[in-house]
Amino acid sequence: MTLVQSQIHSVSAHPVHSTVADAMDAAGPQVWYDMTVEVALSVMAAARAEHLLVCDEDGLCLGLVTQARLTAVRDSPGYTDRVRLDDLTDRSGPFLSPLASREEAEDAMPFERLGPVPVVDEHGSALGVLALSR
Repeated sequence: MTLVQSQIHSVSAHPVHSTVADAMDAAGPQVWYDMTVEVALSVMAAARAEHLLVCDEDGLCLGLVTQARLTAVRDSPGYTDRVRLDDLTDRSGPFLSPLASREEAEDAMPFERLGPVPVVDEHGSALGVLALSR
């Protein structure tokens, strides 16, 4: 005899996601860390994206830059055409694991950090992006 376990699922207007992997969006455009701000803004416009995942030469995720951040840097008084994405990314994260629960992800984020966060595998390769809001 085979046991079958059934579960009752409630239907709601807001789906419940159990892990970050269930709630994340596709990674979107991934670019190299040595790209200039101007080129990154052009890539972003062509892709109609609001953010870019910044990767190193091995494809490991170094961070994420948003259109707002790139525009602010470009419009700042100290801007030169030599500013690269590597100058703008925080290699220490935050990064999320696809196995973390959404609640764990929100609890781990600094309160002032809202918006998209890279989701990476155990090797540091980008799998997607989780948009956090409070």
